[in-house]
Amino acid sequence: MSNQPFDAPRISTDRVYTRRGDQGETSLVGGHRVAKDSARIEAYGVVDELNAFVGSARALADEIKDRNGKVWPLVPILLRVQHELFDLGSMLAALPEDPHISPACVTLATVTRLEQEIDRVSHGLRAPSSFILPGSGRLNALLHKCRTICRRAERVTVSLARLEPVPPEAIQYLNRLGDAFFVWSRWVSHVCNESESLATPITRPPSQDG
Repeated sequence: MSNQPFDAPRISTDRVYTRRGDQGETSLVGGHRVAKDSARIEAYGVVDELNAFVGSARALADEIKDRNGKVWPLVPILLRVQHELFDLGSMLAALPEDPHISPACVTLATVTRLEQEIDRVSHGLRAPSSFILPGSGRLNALLHKCRTICRRAERVTVSLARLEPVPPEAIQYLNRLGDAFFVWSRWVSHVCNESESLATPITRPPSQDG
């Protein structure tokens, strides 16, 4: 995460539309023009999608805290994650060789902080006896949605790394963040006294063959 305060303006936009992308191309941070369906655009596009869903989860957690204050610690964590994802998107939206790009702001320290939060939250959770199905509550389901989008962001970033240089911290962060969403979803169920739904094998009906 960058050293700028969260409320610091980062960009000034005079016009919402520029028409420069009408031919299917867009600009990276350093000014390079690339196709809108390129691997790099796909990578930071999914990160942007994830950020939107994290914002939805944060808004819902903020609503729930009014009737269950135990949820409150998750609100500032999700806000911090949104800023980290914004920084990560900026990293992916730039070519490493561009001289105008600032140093990576999602670092090993960022990954380590996620690991520490995972360990702290996991300490009070009972190990599941089976795979967990999303949906024990609205916030649980939304955090699982964040988890699945995060895994997709990780996959497309790995694919990008096969084609172009990508800071290794980007993949490490997404990998750890996916784990964090899983733990946070379980923690929310725990503090909200919601029973987790466990996956069970489907029993096939008897054969109708003669």
